[in-house]
Amino acid sequence: MLNIGEFARLGQVSPHMLRHYDDLGLLEPDRVDPASGYRFYSVRQLERLHRIVALRDVGFGLEQIRQILTEEISLEELRGMLRLRRAQIEQTVGEEQERLRRVEAHLRALEWSDTMELQDVVIKQTQPIRAAEATAGGLTHADIGAAFGRLLPQVAAHLEAAGAKPGISIGVYEDDGGTVAEGEIVLHAGFEIGDQDVPDSDSDTVHVVDLPVIEVAAAVYRGGVEGIMGAWEALVRWIDDGGYRLVGDCRELYHEWDDHDPSKNVMELQQPIAR
Repeated sequence: MLNIGEFARLGQVSPHMLRHYDDLGLLEPDRVDPASGYRFYSVRQLERLHRIVALRDVGFGLEQIRQILTEEISLEELRGMLRLRRAQIEQTVGEEQERLRRVEAHLRALEWSDTMELQDVVIKQTQPIRAAEATAGGLTHADIGAAFGRLLPQVAAHLEAAGAKPGISIGVYEDDGGTVAEGEIVLHAGFEIGDQDVPDSDSDTVHVVDLPVIEVAAAVYRGGVEGIMGAWEALVRWIDDGGYRLVGDCRELYHEWDDHDPSKNVMELQQPIAR
């Protein structure tokens, strides 16, 4: 017969843990001295302790272990529990591998910190957006600023005529390369309108659309238009380093815009991605 300290050393657990197992009914002492309350264990109980430790090692909770030990589950049921635990661990490993790639992407981004005006990149689901927009196609990067200058007043005038208030301005870019950095660009420019009652324009130049909820890599850019291209390039580089690929139409959300003081501009760049 072993006292609790001796049995704890034999099983390489703490006496405190043995007391906890006793309280839960997982491993009761072989004998308790009625006078002193000291717990004593039999060497035969080491097998049960090893089973508890082994099940804990693969990630089972104490309640699951109690079920395994006390409810006499079948061998097939135990196999099923272990298969489920394996799947959970595989998912966790996959998530940690993705997190590791993102850490590497952040480290590489810091190598460019002297030249890019880009805040940390996050992966997120976009919010549903209902917008009124106008479209211009066949653009190059040099045309984008002028295209915004033509399209936004058209949309703003349509909203004013409909008695609606414009929310934040939005730019959505289509191109044959799947990113704003490549190809011939189609620009959709407009304003968020929420649940306001806004019809399409009679001239068919302004349309109300619902932007889909998508997974994006998003970054905040502050500053003037001259730095936006560099910010996009840095974001695309981060996406590539993070093990993602570019999919879908990228977006710019203009949360704040000041024509007189570009340092006050706050834009969110959103690039749809896939793993």
